[in-house]
Amino acid sequence: MAEKGRTAEKAGCGLKRKPGRATNIERNCTMPNPKRRHSTRRTALRRSHDFLTATGVSECPNCHEKKLPHRACAKCGEYKGRVVLDVKEAK
Repeated sequence: MAEKGRTAEKAGCGLKRKPGRATNIERNCTMPNPKRRHSTRRTALRRSHDFLTATGVSECPNCHEKKLPHRACAKCGEYKGRVVLDVKEAK
């Protein structure tokens, strides 16, 4: 239902315009594009910090297996000299 005194054009229900003519809204709704191409050096400098770093690996003091720091050992189940995980032994 249209409100009293408002037409379909003003209510935003339909856009009445001549075919083949773009309105100001349609003309100004394009996405911005770069004016010039980025050089290879500039692209490389931007990407210089995108590499992945290796995870820090420490050694378990009990079984000398590699483990993540501040985590319980997956092989023996110890953390800070105490057994905190129940580990099943391999047969």
